[in-house]
Formats: sequence, structure tokens, C-alpha cells
Amino acid sequence: MHRPRRRFGQNFLTDAGILERMADTISPAPGEAVLEIGPGRGALTAPLLDRGAQVTAIEIDRDLAATLQQWPATQDGRLTVIEDDALAQPVANFRLAGAGPLRIVGNLPYNLSTPLLFHLTDDRDSVSDLHLLLQREVVERMAAEPGSRVYGRLSVMLQYRCQVDPLFDLPPTCFTPAPRVTSAFVRLRPQPTPPIPPLNERCLADIVAQAFGQRRKTLRNALASLLDAAAIEAAGVNPGDRAERIDLAGFGRLARVLGQSQTPPEA
Repeated sequence: MHRPRRRFGQNFLTDAGILERMADTISPAPGEAVLEIGPGRGALTAPLLDRGAQVTAIEIDRDLAATLQQWPATQDGRLTVIEDDALAQPVANFRLAGAGPLRIVGNLPYNLSTPLLFHLTDDRDSVSDLHLLLQREVVERMAAEPGSRVYGRLSVMLQYRCQVDPLFDLPPTCFTPAPRVTSAFVRLRPQPTPPIPPLNERCLADIVAQAFGQRRKTLRNALASLLDAAAIEAAGVNPGDRAERIDLAGFGRLARVLGQSQTPPEA
């Protein structure tokens, strides 16, 4: 039996009822391409295969990957196991030739959840949806609204990229070893059309990072290196507000003003 490795943040989901509920929620169509991040011992892989999914599983732990590579499903092409770090390659690299966008599932290591969330949603055209198991606190941040104490950079950037739907919580007793936190299962659906008018996402990321990096400060002070008070007002935002009061539309307007300020004048 594989012993969980702390350096990989391994907490294996062992509750059979929860695993079936997750697989039913994902509900892959026969032959549908599913990219599984961190399959571990294959507890969710098996019910996905039972439902007809064609699974590509990325596992960083070489021992776990080697065990999965012995499964019969690898011989008939229903399961492909890749020993690698999920952060190492763009999601688009895992799309099957001629297949539609990927469905992504995974029990993400809690210590890497934020970089993985940004990485997995970078190329929205390659992804139809994501069903992820995360620390409940992270899911709360992902779905938070302006004014919430947990509303922040993750909330704004993910809600720009995706519709965020928390599904259900999982207590620590569902895992081996039991984590010290409650977990949550969440669905992300990439937005085919952004929920706010088109903008330079790099400008949005810069504005949001700067605003929440100094969240106790007003925007007048937090954004001073990017926009002055007049520019903030030109975006229809109060320079005296703090970041947690600004909704996605407000951050979008600030990003557009920043983009305009960075556009070189025509000759």
C-alpha cells in the first residue's frame, strides 16, 4: 500500500459514496475526453472509466503513476497515464486530435491550489468544464462577492474567467490521512464570452494584484504606481474605496483605463 507523501500534499479520498457522487456529478459521456489531475490511487479514475470516459491522468508521484500504468484500461486505450507535474505543460497539449474541449477533474494539492487554478484556466478554449476538490476556504474565496472578508484576487480573476459553482462539502473523515480542514467540490465553467466588456487580461491582473496586495489601503494609495486618482475616477470608481468594495465590472473599467494609458500615441 502506497504511503501518502507530505511533499506532494497527498490526502487520498476513500469514501466510496462520495466518489460515486462526484462521478455522477461529472457524468462523462461515453468516449468523452477527461483530464484528471493527481489521480493518486485511482479512486475517482475507476468510476470515471466505468462511465465510459477516456481518461488522461497526470500523476507526479512515480510510484502511483507506475501502479496506474498497470491497469487493464491502459491496454485498451481508455486510460493514459503521464508521470509529470500538471504545471509543466499547457492544458491544450492534452487535447486529443479531433476531440472537443477537455473536461478536467482533480483532487488538487492544497499547497498548490492557486497556481494550478490559474494554470488550468489559462486556455479556456481547450476546456469545457472543471470539477475540482479543494480546501473549502479556497472555494469560498473563489466564489466570494464584493464586501466579503474573503473576496480577493482569486475571486476576481477566476470569476472573470469562469462561472464558479460550489457543489458540496467533504469532511476530513472522507480522506486518508485526514486533513485538518474541510474540503469542497466545485465546478468551474469557462466563460465563452467574458462577463464584462473585452479588455487586456494582463492589465486586469496587474490592477487586481496591486489593489489586493495592499488591501488595507484605499485605491488612491494602493494603485498609485499604476493610476492616479483622476484616472481611477475616470473609470467610475471612487479612489477612496478599498479593493474589497470593487466588483468585477469596476476592476474591468480600471483595467481598460490602465490599458489606454499604456497604449503608445499614434504618430
